[in-house]
Amino acid sequence: MFNKLKERLSGFTKSLGKQIDEKAVPVEPAQEEVAEIPFVSSSGSETEQQPLDDTATENVIDDTEPQKTTVSDLNTGTKYIEDAKASKSPEQKKTGLVSKAKALVFEREFILEEKDLEEPLWDLQIALLESDIALTVAEAITEAVRSELVGSRRKIGKDTTNIVEQALRNALYDVMSANVFDLDDYVRNAKKPVHIVFVGINGTGKTTSIAKTAKRFKDMGYSVVLAAGDTFRAGAIDQLQIHGDRVGVKVIRHQEGGDPAAVVYDAMQYAKAHKADIVLSDTAGRMHTNLNLMEQLKKVCRVSAPDLIIFVDEAVAGNDAVERAAQFNEAVPINGSILTKTDADAKGGAAISIAYITGKPILFLGMGQGYDDLQKFEPKWFVDQIFE
Repeated sequence: MFNKLKERLSGFTKSLGKQIDEKAVPVEPAQEEVAEIPFVSSSGSETEQQPLDDTATENVIDDTEPQKTTVSDLNTGTKYIEDAKASKSPEQKKTGLVSKAKALVFEREFILEEKDLEEPLWDLQIALLESDIALTVAEAITEAVRSELVGSRRKIGKDTTNIVEQALRNALYDVMSANVFDLDDYVRNAKKPVHIVFVGINGTGKTTSIAKTAKRFKDMGYSVVLAAGDTFRAGAIDQLQIHGDRVGVKVIRHQEGGDPAAVVYDAMQYAKAHKADIVLSDTAGRMHTNLNLMEQLKKVCRVSAPDLIIFVDEAVAGNDAVERAAQFNEAVPINGSILTKTDADAKGGAAISIAYITGKPILFLGMGQGYDDLQKFEPKWFVDQIFE
């Protein structure tokens, strides 16, 4: 999953990481603070440390020579000479050496200027476009990376590519989490029955996604009714009926060629009479350019006003899916999207772009053919898959 996108982003992180490494300069080790040692008189009482006068500087010990310190035992009065350097324990010496080595080898910092990022960010934008990420989204991601890296002074460790990867992670997460909607919370708190209409073009897995959603809600303890509102396509009603029987939910259907608005209306009346929690309405697959079918869809929404409209398309469709989502959103405002065949998507562009372009969240990802292969969309999980 997302193999092509992973490959392109990996190349960018390594390239820019190398550039950061070349720009990095050693950081001067911080000066160790010397704690003030109180002066102890021969009587054993502690007094304030006296500042040195001009004449006292002559007595300052040159630390290039071995330091000798006179130590008095206050109990016996015995005086003896001690080598200050020799008095340090082996552990103290080891700690001091490690600290200096760490400062010289690992503690470096870099400052990237605008010109340093011009070429790498152009390469990044091309990589994103080649991964079917929409132009406006690619621009937003590259600008976020630029803002995070340009002009900031940072200390770096051994692996500079981590800095670039984290900037990319942050940019992708911000784009994908700009519109987040928890369908489970909505259904839990909404007045019942909750009416959800599914829209999209033919062949993208819309009817199967309805069945998966019905199974998911049923497993959560809700009672679900399906409305076979796709009376236009031959076999669509029977297809939904088969799914309904398999997952164990009621299907309301009319004859092929009937009025889909009437089917959806009857499904809502059935749900109210039987105190069902959720009605999921199928509709005929259509392009936004088919004016008759779009008017039909608008009639369905007028007769039985939906609480939510969900757009369904294939993740593998890339920019085509992004364009269709935007067009459906203009014709019949959607509340969110389901992307099918995400497990077969090598690029990941549609998932990254749709929420940003439509301003509406991705709700679920289709991850296989089974009824349980519907995964709730989580931006963090998605970004982790790209960088795993």
